[in-house]
Amino acid sequence: MTEQIPHPLTPQDCLVAVMIAVSASDENIRTSELVKIENAVNNLPVFAGYDSDRMRLIAQTVFDLFSVEDGLEALFGLVRDNLPERLFETAYALACDVAAADGMLEESELRILEEIRYELNVDRLHAAAIERGSRARHLTV
Repeated sequence: MTEQIPHPLTPQDCLVAVMIAVSASDENIRTSELVKIENAVNNLPVFAGYDSDRMRLIAQTVFDLFSVEDGLEALFGLVRDNLPERLFETAYALACDVAAADGMLEESELRILEEIRYELNVDRLHAAAIERGSRARHLTV
């Protein structure tokens, strides 16, 4: 049996990867979604000290995974292996905010959010509260 080399993803890389995955899930990365990701990385305490230059590398990793069969499963494996469990709900909240950033939820975005809930074992009641908060933050007048 070969020893597995640990993947060099930081917890912050994992959060960025989840946000990019949601944005790319409909094969149309919108400016509003990119702005939401950038604002999160620049302003949230969980990203304190994060080298934002890594975002390009993480984005390429997500795109590479999306281009192969079972790539989404591989992405979730990397996230589960490198993101502390206490940040799973944070990942889901960030994913919801990115999905809601453009004011509409595409079917592909709803599917990936469901997959994130399942893969990160986010409690359904907690997920509903996170979704409700995200919806409230992104309503327009």
